[in-house]
Amino acid sequence: MGEQQRPEVVPLDLLDRAVLRRRAVSVALGAILVAAAFGGIIGLLAGQVAGLVTATVLGVPLLLLAVSEARRRIWLEGASVVVRAIGTRRVDLRDADFDLLLTDARGTRTVGMFVRERSKGRKATNVALAIYSGTGGRELGILPLRRLADTLAGVGDPAALLYSELLVAQLRSEARGDAAQERPLHQLASLAPGGRLAQKLTPDAVARFVTSLG
Repeated sequence: MGEQQRPEVVPLDLLDRAVLRRRAVSVALGAILVAAAFGGIIGLLAGQVAGLVTATVLGVPLLLLAVSEARRRIWLEGASVVVRAIGTRRVDLRDADFDLLLTDARGTRTVGMFVRERSKGRKATNVALAIYSGTGGRELGILPLRRLADTLAGVGDPAALLYSELLVAQLRSEARGDAAQERPLHQLASLAPGGRLAQKLTPDAVARFVTSLG
């Protein structure tokens, strides 16, 4: 009996490890400063023990967030998106709902595909497709986009097929040599209203956008 072939593993990390480590260090430093400041204030008002408790309550979750940020990896494995941070989470694309998530944080706009399982453990994750700041930015590479588009097309779900068509449109735009501002993901990022941290586009809105691309 032949050995069973393992599913192909395709990294979907938008940011490289060095960037993630820098972000994690910033979060950790912020956690220490916030915890120390509030702990010091409470310590002066209510005593040393209360100050230490306050610093711990505030600092530990933020430090865990920093660790999670540094460890976070995401990849496509077969028909599942797998995310590893503190633990490992696997989201089956064959049993999922899809939303386009636009975020705007201090002028940096991110376009992500939010995937949420319909059943089982109802796990969810956001696959970042592109991030833009000013005239520059970073987009998921050609190979990951191609593999993700192929996987979504093979799921057999109309919503998954819609997102596959969006990714194919992005790939075609890159192949034509379009400037970043002319590519579908950048056009979607420009729809994010300033001052709002996150916004979901409904499948109908995504469908209208994809149809408009021709």
